[in-house]
Amino acid sequence: MLKIKTTNDKLLGPLQQVTGIVERRHTLPILSNVLVSAGGGKVNFLATDLEVQITSTADLDGNAEGTVTAGARKLFDILRSLPEDAEVSLEAKENRMTVRAGKSRFNLQTLAAADFPRMVEAKDASKTLTLPQKALKHALQLVQFAMAVQDIRYYLNGVLFSVDKDVLRVVATDGHRLSFASQQLEGDHGQVEAILPRKTVLELIKLLSDSDDPVSLAIGSNQARFTFGGIEIVSKIVEGKFPDYAKVIPTAHKNLVSLDRGALAQSLNRAAILSNEKIRGVRLVFTKDNLSIICTNNEQEEAEEGLAIAYDGDPLDIGFNISYLLDVLNHVDSDTITVTMGDSNSSALVQMPGRDDFKYVVMPMRI
Repeated sequence: MLKIKTTNDKLLGPLQQVTGIVERRHTLPILSNVLVSAGGGKVNFLATDLEVQITSTADLDGNAEGTVTAGARKLFDILRSLPEDAEVSLEAKENRMTVRAGKSRFNLQTLAAADFPRMVEAKDASKTLTLPQKALKHALQLVQFAMAVQDIRYYLNGVLFSVDKDVLRVVATDGHRLSFASQQLEGDHGQVEAILPRKTVLELIKLLSDSDDPVSLAIGSNQARFTFGGIEIVSKIVEGKFPDYAKVIPTAHKNLVSLDRGALAQSLNRAAILSNEKIRGVRLVFTKDNLSIICTNNEQEEAEEGLAIAYDGDPLDIGFNISYLLDVLNHVDSDTITVTMGDSNSSALVQMPGRDDFKYVVMPMRI
């Protein structure tokens, strides 16, 4: 049974926050549903894929009581199609839920709330740390593009969260490049590490705000919990040993160059038009005060871009995946970047000048 009477905008926002993890087709039909619970002047929406669970809570003006599950996407699409300030009523009994607004009426099939699977809350996630939402969101945005996608090394399909006393480090790698970002914390939180799945990371980036409002993070042995702004995200932790990222970050390279991020991105985008579509290779040829960017493809077509730069290091001809370079340029927020290199067989280190809280390592490729 369920009865809710309120305005549409009260329901639409919190429902939208949980529907991102709902799969349209699932082996368990009930996982395509959202669990709606109302009472005490509040409504909770809960969705899960058994790896991630999101709960969103909102205050209601009108009457509300009961619990039911209904198709998440269908309910969201119905509410989204109605006027924002429309008076809406949701009423469920037996195996149907009726949504009414003005002269509109929709009947949705429901499944029993008692059958809805919830993730069992871990009891060992006792250490809780707090930081501004925008700080965590920014750190995740700086690394998420380096996550692997459906790699058989499942521990690469996510982000490492590493807490070391008063520092939170987040790291992602797909084996060809690695992105690292760190954030200062208040207080000593000991040491704890966890790999969070790709889906959790992407939902966090989507739902965290660009504000100083706090987000609380608790990490246990097999679960992590994020709480912020009326939202709770509970995520399974990926089992496995994350690569030793400290060994991957080069420290002895001596060829350093500072580059205009916008100019470099524009040149790479133009050169990429004639890059090989499969290997996406680009040659960067460094000579004194000059950078040549060269792409070729199987049709013997070639693009060459020249940039005047301040460079006094060793002459260097080095190849990279052009997409990996563009990824980092599109996600950092400084006008210039520094690139530190060894030789043509060594990885390159990309940083933002004067900042030690971000490092991006990209492996070379033979072209």
